Amino acid sequence: MSLTGRCFCGDVRFAIDGPVGWAGYCHCDSCRRNCAAPVAAFFEVKLDQMRWTGTTPATYQKTPGATRHFCGRCGTPMAFTAEWYPGDVHLYIATLDRPDAVLPQNHVHAEERLPWFDIRDDLPRIDGFGDPDTPARRSLCQPEG
Repeated sequence: MSLTGRCFCGDVRFAIDGPVGWAGYCHCDSCRRNCAAPVAAFFEVKLDQMRWTGTTPATYQKTPGATRHFCGRCGTPMAFTAEWYPGDVHLYIATLDRPDAVLPQNHVHAEERLPWFDIRDDLPRIDGFGDPDTPARRSLCQPEG
């Protein structure tokens, strides 16, 4: 699949030449705060199938081993990488030039959903994220408690 995306001002751009892996909504506190939104919609691709085609994004690390990538000019959140996801990058669906090209498949960290955020779809709700034996299961972003 060939996908492209950009930040709000257009400085940070990316291109993907490969399949989308995981795609879904994240309800964890860290993602909500990073985006200033009640939920974040991500998709995952392999790092070697994605490239920055505009300005390289700025980065921020609150949690050791987790890096958030954002536009240094307009502030748009662009991506999330973590040591516990070697070789993967999670990008925000809303940054795609065609955000309708990637459909969320589930809700992760559903236990952290804001009580006033009404979910009216039939997608699976997952407490945590993925395999219970991985650090990611305990938290997608390893937020500090």
